[in-house]
Amino acid sequence: MISVDRFLKTALVVGGGQGIGLGFVRRLLAADDVERVYATYRRLESATELLAIADSRLCCVQMDITDESQIAAVIHQIQTETKALHYVINSVGVLHEGQMQPEKSLRQINSEQLSRYFQVNCIGAMLLFKQVQPLIAHQDRSILATISAKVGSIGDNHSGGWYGYRASKAALNMFIRTTAIEYKRRCPQAILVALHPGTTDTRLSLPFQRNVPPEQLFSVDRTVGQLLAVMAGLESSDSGEFFSWDGSRLPW
Repeated sequence: MISVDRFLKTALVVGGGQGIGLGFVRRLLAADDVERVYATYRRLESATELLAIADSRLCCVQMDITDESQIAAVIHQIQTETKALHYVINSVGVLHEGQMQPEKSLRQINSEQLSRYFQVNCIGAMLLFKQVQPLIAHQDRSILATISAKVGSIGDNHSGGWYGYRASKAALNMFIRTTAIEYKRRCPQAILVALHPGTTDTRLSLPFQRNVPPEQLFSVDRTVGQLLAVMAGLESSDSGEFFSWDGSRLPW
């Protein structure tokens, strides 16, 4: 088990119903110094494993990250029970959904799909960081981590394609960088980072795993352990940065 930060007492995992988010929930509940984990999920049918966890420290709440009123309601609920969050982990993201698939060429681009990518992959995160700010304006170290993606790196883009996903993740990285600057003034103990998890064996990556070497396809548990290790080693000067699963910094 990866040891989490000694100040960690209460955590919020957004998108905890499946995949990497569910992995974070399980790891945090396995940590001795976590007294409460709040986990959100969007759809009941995709959150059966989360809802089956029998642990009195876990509170599961239904929430759509694209709806600010729902985010505000969840934050209000948390505020009635605790004054501080020490970990806020956003694992929500969309790459494919129904008929929506990442674009291979300009011919496949349409405004509805681009809007969906941006709404889920970056705008929702900003609404979350706006609403959660009062719960991290305290004197203990806190980590706010959002799952980004290496393909969102403009400097590392050598193959093209995946227009909406790439652009929404690049926008997410800029939002994180900018928010970290404001948080330095308002929440000086908060560290805000974007994290690239590597290719992880989840529903998001499933249609694209065929060309991934086995040693580069991580289990959810391995990914979460690696990302928790990165978080544990963060310093105040790292706020606003973009890290890969191995702790290396990624280019913007």
